[in-house]
Amino acid sequence: MLKGSLGRSLQALREEDRLAAAWPVACGRAMAERGQVVGFEDGVVRVEVEDGAWLRQLLSMRRQLAAELSRISGVTVSEIHFEKKGNYKR
Repeated sequence: MLKGSLGRSLQALREEDRLAAAWPVACGRAMAERGQVVGFEDGVVRVEVEDGAWLRQLLSMRRQLAAELSRISGVTVSEIHFEKKGNYKR
């Protein structure tokens, strides 16, 4: 119920902001504290992760997290790219 009402309340926000707000609900507080949504383009969410151990954990849950983010935020998510903090090249 909470996830559904969160999705409805986010509809006025930009897609990236909706995904960032949905992130802690989709993955739980402990994981959300180790990574954050830093971008969204063409269905791909970019998440910056604080270290290699959490990166591996999140990678193992990539499909489940993409589905949850999409469902909660109402934004179509085709994929999540995880990057270790400080390694993203623009």
